[in-house]
Amino acid sequence: MNSNNITTYKFQSATGALKYNLTNDYMFRMVLQKNNETLTLLLSSVLDIPVENIVKAEIQNPIMPGEAVDNKEFQLDIVVLLNDNTFINLEMQVVDYNNWPERSLSYLCRKFDNVVRGDDYIEVKPVYHIGFLDFTLFEDHPEFFAKYHISNEKDGYQYTDKFHLYVIELNHTEMATEEDKKHKIDTWAKLFKATTWEEIKMITSTNPSMNSTAEEIFAANSDFMIAEQCRVREDNIIHERRMKEALAEKENKIAEQAEEISIKDDKIAEQAKELEEQAKELKEQAELIAILQKQLEEKGIKD
Repeated sequence: MNSNNITTYKFQSATGALKYNLTNDYMFRMVLQKNNETLTLLLSSVLDIPVENIVKAEIQNPIMPGEAVDNKEFQLDIVVLLNDNTFINLEMQVVDYNNWPERSLSYLCRKFDNVVRGDDYIEVKPVYHIGFLDFTLFEDHPEFFAKYHISNEKDGYQYTDKFHLYVIELNHTEMATEEDKKHKIDTWAKLFKATTWEEIKMITSTNPSMNSTAEEIFAANSDFMIAEQCRVREDNIIHERRMKEALAEKENKIAEQAEEISIKDDKIAEQAKELEEQAKELKEQAELIAILQKQLEEKGIKD
């Protein structure tokens, strides 16, 4: 029995919870990097490109399996060169740092600057930034799969067809359109979020093309070095979440203190106004007394 058959056999026998699923950005990177079939099928679904039209999907920034990532790095993006003519940036993100629009645009703009020195700007390769987010990007505008482009504000006329920003919210599969379902984008999202082997088997039972992905997830979870880096990433994410919660709590306390100070300031201002009115009344009374005393003196009445 060769290694692939062994992995298939072990995967089919696996039960219970996964150590790490594909929302772990290290696991996400390892599976896509090690299994080009998964990368090709995913791009085919998201970009609506027939699989047979994807001749080559090459990751431009590979890392060694199990290689440690700088703790200061919050995300593990994957840069893909598709068919030697299109750059695609893939990112998995589960923590909302409230900067995704700015971050994704920064990544996209950097990659858009890909004209070889001496070439005309018309030669720029198309770029895509595809973000898989396990949170709602815009609370007032939730959407499963959103596509953003540069277009005319008046009539929507597209400025260029080489600049694309896609956002897939993994927590909103219930909002997937018929078009999304047709291309199995919601199925990919469910596979990414699956937390048990039973869930994965249920997905692959009706989507056999994802079998190799499931087997790669199993193999990566079984690799000690990869699993260890996934653990490090999970620890970092937990740390970041706690820091964010602590910061939010601190900001709330500051806001509460500011409100209390504002209330006190209002009370002080009100008291100052009352004192000012009292002083004004006392002044008026003193002026009135002075007038009455003067009138009495003029009439020859003295104390």
